[in-house]
Amino acid sequence: MDQGLLGKRVLVTGGTRGIGRAITLAFAAAGARVVTCHHTDGVDADDLAGELARLGGEHLVARADVTDRAGVAELARRCREHLGRLDVVVGNVGVDGRSPLGTLADDEWHRVIDHNLTSAYLVTQAVLDLLVDGASVVFVGSAAALRGRPSGAHYAASKAGLIGLTRGLCKELGDREIRVNTVAPGVTETEPGAGLPPVVRQRLTAATPLGRLARPEDVAGAVLFLAGDTARFVTGTTLNVDGGI
Repeated sequence: MDQGLLGKRVLVTGGTRGIGRAITLAFAAAGARVVTCHHTDGVDADDLAGELARLGGEHLVARADVTDRAGVAELARRCREHLGRLDVVVGNVGVDGRSPLGTLADDEWHRVIDHNLTSAYLVTQAVLDLLVDGASVVFVGSAAALRGRPSGAHYAASKAGLIGLTRGLCKELGDREIRVNTVAPGVTETEPGAGLPPVVRQRLTAATPLGRLARPEDVAGAVLFLAGDTARFVTGTTLNVDGGI
């Protein structure tokens, strides 16, 4: 079914690697015009820019620190300059974090919260006036927000915050028919074996009814669904993409 993404103007944060890259390329392949951003110049950004050029269309890969208000303001300016308005915003920037609470340092807490939650707040606030009525905002959260994990309370808290942000914003922006949703992936193979020890990977795979870990393309498909016309009456929800674990 056509999701109505042809010609849509889309911002994807953190779009040069892993899940973000898959989301960016999926929107471009669907005919959307995409602005995406990255924090550090390098081969990932260059490779994505080349891939987008091969797909064709008006796309932009920009550098931005989305944990910083000035950096976010510049990103919003680039979006206005390149796209005019926005039909879709995908808040994908995120970092992992592992530390027992007893030894969790303040700077590690703030690093994880700033990237995983504060960035979503800053970006959404900065582009609010660029969003057309009927736009879609999608945050990339984590199944860990719902299940938790050892040595990851700060990570789970940051991703759970996105669910609260989703519920609040869907009510605040509903009068403009702007939909706000979160996708919550399980462990995703953004690298071979998801970077896990073989025994852990095997245990997770065995516990997943679909018999494998998530792939970046699985998450991208869920994001495009929530961004598209087929989800026009879906808002305030958290969509698990975890294979049923």
